[in-house]
Amino acid sequence: MSTVTRANLVEHIYSRVGLSRHDSSMILESVLEKISSTLEAGESVKLSGFGTFSVRQKGERIGRNPKTGVEVPILPRAVLVFRSSQLLRDQMNGVESHADDVDDADD
Repeated sequence: MSTVTRANLVEHIYSRVGLSRHDSSMILESVLEKISSTLEAGESVKLSGFGTFSVRQKGERIGRNPKTGVEVPILPRAVLVFRSSQLLRDQMNGVESHADDVDDADD
């Protein structure tokens, strides 16, 4: 199993679309920047057939150092959440799925 990197994605765009590697890189960077800026603004990003990225606010809570047992406060923070579409889940599980049958309402 290998990790998908920006370089892998650029190469895939290059081979599929036929643009130069530089243009392919610019397209990828533009898409990633748009996704990042949208999430930074607190909005969700939905990629139909893939899933939804959203930002969730977590409140302050008390945590415990597992090594020492000492309680420490964990400050409030924003966390990135990804919820896959039913279509992606079906693909991962080898289930035959038709796009017309999938209800994206829960994404």
